[in-house]
Amino acid sequence: MNVPGPHVVVTDPNLVPLRAELEAALPPGTEVRWLDDAAPDAVEAAVAEADVLVSQAVPPELARAAKRLRLVHAPGAGTERITVAGLPPGAQVANTFHHEDAIAEHVVAASILLRRGFLRQDSALRNGIWESATYDRQVPWPGALGGATIGFVGFGHIGATAWDRLRAFGARGIAVTRRGRVDPEAGLAWAGIRDRLPELLAESDVVVVSIPLSEETTGLIGAAELAKAGPDAVLINVGRGPLVDEEALYEALRDGVLGAAAIDVWYQYPTAGKTAEPSRFPFHELENVLMTPHSSGIARQTYTRRVADIAANIRRLAAGEPVQNVVAVAG
Repeated sequence: MNVPGPHVVVTDPNLVPLRAELEAALPPGTEVRWLDDAAPDAVEAAVAEADVLVSQAVPPELARAAKRLRLVHAPGAGTERITVAGLPPGAQVANTFHHEDAIAEHVVAASILLRRGFLRQDSALRNGIWESATYDRQVPWPGALGGATIGFVGFGHIGATAWDRLRAFGARGIAVTRRGRVDPEAGLAWAGIRDRLPELLAESDVVVVSIPLSEETTGLIGAAELAKAGPDAVLINVGRGPLVDEEALYEALRDGVLGAAAIDVWYQYPTAGKTAEPSRFPFHELENVLMTPHSSGIARQTYTRRVADIAANIRRLAAGEPVQNVVAVAG
């Protein structure tokens, strides 16, 4: 006798290329509806009959429509766009990670590109100018990663994985975290609470920002902090845009107060389609900025592993077993 499986609705377009892999890993009898480009009313109608929703966001109106939902599974780490309070009592919210390897590659690449001045050199050589200390004595010698100090503002999955890659270059690592505690095996020179942020910024050649965004951390790095980092420092933000004050960052880069920045997380995002200005300030006019569209964690390996996590949790739910990576339960 065939036992009906859970009803699953998937709205995340990033999972569509792995549709076959996800469906093959689900319990027998599972019904899956893919609504990544459906109208909101169609999504609400489907979610009203669903046991599981795989989505980046659950606005209040969608949460209210979810009468029988038992699990909302974020397809990534972030769950801040999921309205837990509106979900049915007992509904669980779970997440998954696996973006840290791809983001660590981004951090290493950005550190090298900006610290060595490769972006500027590429642009100059396209115009026939050999911008190198070998050919122009006014060009300063760039610094390599060996012996550089990497300061981590946040040392979770992303920070720890990035440090694992960077330490292979012979860099020195320091960190500030909410609790100020880091595994001694990490091999950092020191770690402290966020009160030591000015000290970290003053010491660091590269600053990697990956701390979670909250009311407490919004604007954590402003004009005074950027001035502490100085004109030779590189800032890499792979956390959330508002961790760094938008106007202060633009002005520090424009005026040479900060050496360079790699910005992967922004202040404005497309609301539909793929077109939107990422900031109200013209970062695109600055030559000392590497701009990427929140793509540092986007790699096939990232989503292959996330799909495996999501499928495993749906199997656990169907079998009456505890779901893993639960971050919230509706009251």
